[in-house]
Amino acid sequence: MEIPSIQGLQIEAALRPLEQRKATGEQQRRLRIGVPNEADNEERRVSLAPYAVRILVANGHEVFIQAGAGAQANFPDMEYAEAGAQISPSAEDLYAATELVVKVFPPRPDELALMQERQTLISALHLGGITPDYLQKLMDLKVTGIGFEFITDADGTLPIVRMMHEISGVMAIQTAARCLESSTGGRGVVLGGISGVPPSTVVILGAGVVGEWAARTALGYGAHVIVFDTDLPALRSLEHYLDRRITTAMANEQYVSQAVQSADVVIGAMMSVGQRSPMLITEEMVRAMRPGSVIVDVVIDQGGCVETSHPTTHAEPTFVLHDVIHHCVPNMPSNAARSASYALSNVLVPYLLDIGETGSINDALWTNISLRTGTYVYRRHLTKKSLAVMFGMPHRDIELLIASGI
Repeated sequence: MEIPSIQGLQIEAALRPLEQRKATGEQQRRLRIGVPNEADNEERRVSLAPYAVRILVANGHEVFIQAGAGAQANFPDMEYAEAGAQISPSAEDLYAATELVVKVFPPRPDELALMQERQTLISALHLGGITPDYLQKLMDLKVTGIGFEFITDADGTLPIVRMMHEISGVMAIQTAARCLESSTGGRGVVLGGISGVPPSTVVILGAGVVGEWAARTALGYGAHVIVFDTDLPALRSLEHYLDRRITTAMANEQYVSQAVQSADVVIGAMMSVGQRSPMLITEEMVRAMRPGSVIVDVVIDQGGCVETSHPTTHAEPTFVLHDVIHHCVPNMPSNAARSASYALSNVLVPYLLDIGETGSINDALWTNISLRTGTYVYRRHLTKKSLAVMFGMPHRDIELLIASGI
């Protein structure tokens, strides 16, 4: 079994206890877990890596993998079979055989048609793309829907969202470094300084998780890093974490305008949960940037931080406007499919084991606050107030529903 790369002996030792098969009678419920092939051509991740399947099977569960589900993350079917999974030839077979489906993207309409009554669905919800009809279909099927965006740990963190934001921050700098090269039309500079040549300047908008990991990565390259935010405590915390190796400033128009004029790279990473990203860089500021400089607008799926940004694709990731290269691909973690799949597995496996150990999804929701806060539909009811407000639909409190046995 390959251990994901932070990897080696420490993780192998950490995983080993989970792989010990429980004595007969200890396992309260054998789950039938399905992992479909992602339908979106630009989604390369898979929700469970082979090592995760091995752990689940060792704990008495059955795991069904649709043929080719891990191919774009370089996990062949044979590796899943060796881990104990059953390979389903089609989505129809997989949905019919399982009670709990784990996906990355939410199901498309044709996949919704395959879902069974009272199945449990764990996936991203993608607030920008869902409709009342989508939610109503899940409720008509009495599905229990748990969304990545809502799963919250006891300390208030969003573990899956955080994992993907960490990857996005790292990839933003890797992407910017490539775009700066002469062969792509960039300024022809490296991020880190070399003897006698000063380093590039990286301006990061946002001191959240994406901004933090972008700053960490840029510092690793040796770049000069400036981080902006409107939240002074967040800037202070980031300075502390990074041992004051970065420059911080409040994100007002004067400071931002001055910084981007001399920037080689600008990373848009500022976001607010449930709101559009603040527009911090105007088109006039972009006009004033140096030719061949690079903008990577990581939060383009929330509207972006730069006025000139618009969504691009993995196939055509960049465009040039005012002699500035713009990279605005939503879902950047999909381009690091293998690492992102390991990250998803690391978070999802404990939740799946907990569902099995408690005996039912109802009991798991009652005892596991993370799963409970992640639930947005339960049986015939919408349980997220934010979705109810968004679509003008009624909702019910999840705790009352579970307690009443509905």
